[in-house]
Amino acid sequence: MSYKIAEIANAAEVLKKRLAKLENRADVLKAIELRALYEEIKTLPPEKRAAFGKEVNLLKQELQELAESSKQKEVSKDPIDVTAPFDVNVPTDKRPQLLASDKGSKHPIMKEIEILSDIAQRMGMEVVESRHLDDDWHMFTSLNFPKDHPARDDYDTFMTMEGFIAPAHTSTMQNRIISARKKQLEAGEPISVLVPDRVFRNEDLDARHEHTFHQHEGVYVGKDVHVGQLLATLKTFLQEYFGKELEIKTQPFYFPFTEPSFEFAVSCPFCDKAGCKVCGEGWMEILGCGLIHPNVLRMAGVDPTLYTGFAWGGGVERLVMVKYNIDDVRYFMSGKLDFLRQFV
Repeated sequence: MSYKIAEIANAAEVLKKRLAKLENRADVLKAIELRALYEEIKTLPPEKRAAFGKEVNLLKQELQELAESSKQKEVSKDPIDVTAPFDVNVPTDKRPQLLASDKGSKHPIMKEIEILSDIAQRMGMEVVESRHLDDDWHMFTSLNFPKDHPARDDYDTFMTMEGFIAPAHTSTMQNRIISARKKQLEAGEPISVLVPDRVFRNEDLDARHEHTFHQHEGVYVGKDVHVGQLLATLKTFLQEYFGKELEIKTQPFYFPFTEPSFEFAVSCPFCDKAGCKVCGEGWMEILGCGLIHPNVLRMAGVDPTLYTGFAWGGGVERLVMVKYNIDDVRYFMSGKLDFLRQFV
């Protein structure tokens, strides 16, 4: 039997040398030499098979351990930064110039959100961030959306397989804001919050539509709140943002979470209602607004017979485009330096 064991030893020597050269080390376990040793077990006398088979199995186990250990060594190599503009072998004088960190600047949308937030805070409002992933309750149900409302369809709103939703509006925060601040109402203080943040919609992209953009959501709840206060608040807010006197007008609209609901328009800041290429006829529809629906207050634990409120929601990009006469919303996410440098 000793000559048979020597046969296994010879095969082991050959296979170990080959393993070091294989790109996929696990392929050594498919080697013809190893297969031949297993085939030979059948040709041995019954009393010899167990001992021979044990030695062949030990060889296979050793080869498997060698293959796995070499794989671990490969994984433990220093990682490569695939985003680097050059590798360590490129001469210093031939490496591309990188921008120094002090050459960076804030994105124009972030700068304008800071301006909007500052205006809101000076008007006595708290500024709260939204979420980038939410649930059906906060996105739809708590806002009085009917079960068959088209916004609930996944062709209109981004949804995950687990049922989570990429918020299509900052109104997804209304229930949280009102619920968390009910004690302010009981203490005789109103709820007054601005929510500026990112939202997502399944849109066909064009000069006026993006799948990812930003909104600013205003929420105010207190005693004896009425439409006149809503309109005065919005007029003051927008006049401060555009830096000039504005006329305002509204027209009836429908939102599930407000009643009554309005589209809110301002006189064109460029032509003062004379009519121009920006507005067309002197007015610009800026946002949607209305008195908070009683069902929304109830679902937040607030009695609508004691308290009322108003809310508005509008696009930040829309305000910025009007303010700076920008004709394409896609510029903001384009990464074009010639566009972004105008706001440095």
